[in-house]
Amino acid sequence: MENIKWSELPFGYFKTDYNVRCYYKNGAWGELEVSDSEFIHMHMAATCLHYGQEAFEGMKAYRGADNKIRLFRWEENAKRMQSSARGVLMAEVPSEIFKAAVFKVVKLNERFVPPYGTGASLYIRPLLIGTGVQVGVKPAIEYMFMVFVGPVGPYFKEGFNPVSMQVVKDVDRAATLGTGNIKVGGNYAGSLRALVRAHEEGFASAIFLDAKEKKYIDECGPANFFGIKDNTYITPKSNSILPSITNMSLIELAKHAGLNVERRQVTLEEIAGFEEVGACGTAAVISPIKKIVDRETGKVFEYCKNGQAGPVSTMLYKKLQAIQYGDEPDIFNWTEVIE
Repeated sequence: MENIKWSELPFGYFKTDYNVRCYYKNGAWGELEVSDSEFIHMHMAATCLHYGQEAFEGMKAYRGADNKIRLFRWEENAKRMQSSARGVLMAEVPSEIFKAAVFKVVKLNERFVPPYGTGASLYIRPLLIGTGVQVGVKPAIEYMFMVFVGPVGPYFKEGFNPVSMQVVKDVDRAATLGTGNIKVGGNYAGSLRALVRAHEEGFASAIFLDAKEKKYIDECGPANFFGIKDNTYITPKSNSILPSITNMSLIELAKHAGLNVERRQVTLEEIAGFEEVGACGTAAVISPIKKIVDRETGKVFEYCKNGQAGPVSTMLYKKLQAIQYGDEPDIFNWTEVIE
């Protein structure tokens, strides 16, 4: 294997040895198939290409100090993919097939799981697409589920160091009764204009507001938002926000640490009084935010005055990572070792 500089990996595609595929035909899922091809053979009238019938997941495998490889809360990813499938009328992938595929692809590509202590992990991408042929607007009757993997570094190049973000009001990520609460590609396509512009203007990501009133925090690009104030972990609640498994876990860790937890609507104005703010998700884990700029008004919200993440964000980040890597007892039963 080539000499991989594990600690210098970006968050991007990395070719590995194998991927795993499974096909849904005649009303049933088939057997898992292993492939070394990076390409998919597909009909030009497949529904994923025309009507957006696709969903994906993001998850990670971690190599611990004991050299064991751990998966983090795969059951929640399986449930979320099933919810996404229901949202755009695709065949649901049963949890047992989801697990078998994920475990198999990690095991087949075990040599690409980064060593402990490098700050890198193995990113896992389950993908579900409509492959059946339709020209009229209707669901496919055939689907493909596949899982591929690759080693990655932190999502934001700054890692756990604080970043700046930009609030946008001229682009909506998702509608209130749309697909924002499921993990489908259309949500991300709709956010690209704002995300690319934010990067060009010097920000790590864009923060979207609710599409209806332009008043409440929605998401930080590809991540959930959270804030800390008065020993309370506060995170937005909305029908257009993707339920982050990382955020769900941070909520449990916050409660366990004695913090209060509030899931509610969070106005842009009130974040001025927050002591800490951050973005969280599988790819980013936690990304502390040092500055938020309202692109429309120019108003600036500043945090991390000493240039470092706040104490609560740091504690939550370290606790979550310690469980994921097996450094601390997994009292929540979130991880599963791949034998």
